Parts: sequence; structure tokens; C-alpha cells
Amino acid sequence: MLDIDASDKAARFIRFCDCFNIPLITFEDVPGFLPGVTQEHNGIIRHGAKIVYAYAEATVPKITLITRKAYGGAYIVMSSKQTGADINLAYPQAEIAVMGAEGAVNILYRNVTPEEKSGLIQEYEFKFSNPYRAAERGFIDEIIMPRDTRYKLIQALEMTHNKSQSNPPKKHGNMPL
Repeated sequence: MLDIDASDKAARFIRFCDCFNIPLITFEDVPGFLPGVTQEHNGIIRHGAKIVYAYAEATVPKITLITRKAYGGAYIVMSSKQTGADINLAYPQAEIAVMGAEGAVNILYRNVTPEEKSGLIQEYEFKFSNPYRAAERGFIDEIIMPRDTRYKLIQALEMTHNKSQSNPPKKHGNMPL
């Protein structure tokens, strides 16, 4: 889970890599932001926005591999297509959705039997939280087998090797502090 400290650390690392022209490869397994009153009072949204800002502002090649879970806002901030990633890959068992299937079914169908709930969870996973649905929508470029990880990452780095992107000329951005 992403919390305030993890968000700050990730944003700092992303900016460091961008500063020295080091490509970013993100291995993603993030079920969400850490819930809780303490996190909310200390500004988890503001700190999470630092990751989005860092990824969006980075001009180096950005490659993401979703290995397992990628849920909700945490999925978005971790170098998704929506924040400007160049190449997004996923394993076949990856779960990409607003939230986990069990949590979603518990919210949507509170008064069902355990047998019905099991079927609804399978239906949710099939309809919403598999990488094939994300690929249909253009959020994932390719679904790869774990054994092909090294080859596909090298291929992605070679493809983005000549990436030439620069931000608009300005004094500096307005990073969420």
C-alpha cells in the first residue's frame, strides 16, 4: 500500500532518475492507498499527488510492469498510461480495477448468500479486473508471461532509447508540496 512516506520517497526517486536521465521501470503491485484517519489528516492525497506530478513531469523513458494488483488511484499514480507512461506491460494474473473483486462485491451486493457471492466475485474478476479488459481499453500495451520479463523490458528500453521529450520552457513547475 502507498502511504505518505512511501509517496514522498517514490516521488523523490522518480525526480532523481529524471534529473540524471535514468529510465524508469516500475514494477507495480499496489492495492491502493493506506486508509485511515491518520493518513487522511496528514494529507495522503497531497503526498500521493507528488508521485503523479513526478511521473508526469519526467521526460525519461517510462516502462511499467503490473505484476499483481493495481487498484484505484494507486494504479493511476504508479506510471499508468493516463500519467504518460511509454509502455505498460502486465502479467496474465494481474488485477487492474477500481478495487478488489471481493471488496466490490461486498459493497454492491451486501445481502447475498456466500454461494451467490462467490459467483459474483468470479463475474467481477472476469468483467473488470483482468489485464485483458485493460488491454482492450488501451491501458496495457502487452500481456506477457513472467518468463519473458527480462526480454520484454530490454525490448521496451531499446524501443524508447531515442525518446526525446522536453517540458515546456518555464522557470519551474508548481509541485504539490
